[in-house]
Amino acid sequence: MKQTIKQIHWHGRTIFRLSRQCLFMLATLSCGSVAYAQAVGTVTHLSGVLTVKHADGSTAVLAIKSSIAQGDTLVTEANTYTRVKFVDNGEMVLRPSSQVVVKSYVYDVDHPESDHVAIQLISGGLRSVTGLIGKRNHDAVSFDTPTGTIAVRGTNFGALFCQSNCGSVPTPNGATPQNGLYVDVSQGAVMVANSGGQQVFQVGQFGYVASSTTPPIVLPPSQGVPVTMPLSISKNAPAAAGGATGTAAGGVDCVVQ
Repeated sequence: MKQTIKQIHWHGRTIFRLSRQCLFMLATLSCGSVAYAQAVGTVTHLSGVLTVKHADGSTAVLAIKSSIAQGDTLVTEANTYTRVKFVDNGEMVLRPSSQVVVKSYVYDVDHPESDHVAIQLISGGLRSVTGLIGKRNHDAVSFDTPTGTIAVRGTNFGALFCQSNCGSVPTPNGATPQNGLYVDVSQGAVMVANSGGQQVFQVGQFGYVASSTTPPIVLPPSQGVPVTMPLSISKNAPAAAGGATGTAAGGVDCVVQ
């Protein structure tokens, strides 16, 4: 680049001045970096250890008030529950030993057609309450799971994926849940679809999907698996700072080297 830096002599001192072209490029790079890391959600409740793997591969231990960005993979340790509030007032609570990817979360107040939410449940379980995006643009919200995709309709629903690790999950009949995906609906409706078929689940219904090639089915309440959360996580009052894990409320993330 030519003429990007000029030397100016003023009162015996040499001053370096950047050209307009160079300043514009620096501003563009800076703005791009800010946009890339733009927060789409915030940790509002936390009990235990919550880590994140960012899209650039870096990792950190999160705290209350920590920001969540697109591309983040959230991981809860054993006995850890956490609650995240998104920019459209949607909320998601994660169970212990869960792994969830916020693949996309785009909320444009003035352009609903640009809305897009894509969450991927890799393992464990979650409970989600639809925000403004799901209420005004149903087709813009989806949750991918190992056995099928969940589409929402203004919903409060739970999803739990069992991989021989749900022995401690309470069930109405006391039996250990079999491997597969379980869903329950408290408000609205969800549709679960995979290569085996699709099924709509209404308020009060329970669903089960054994694999990605078997159709989703409705379970009787006695066989359903409700995804429940502790009152300290599900209620609106934020969790206390500190706690057994030393989680701070200052919003400062601890980078894991």
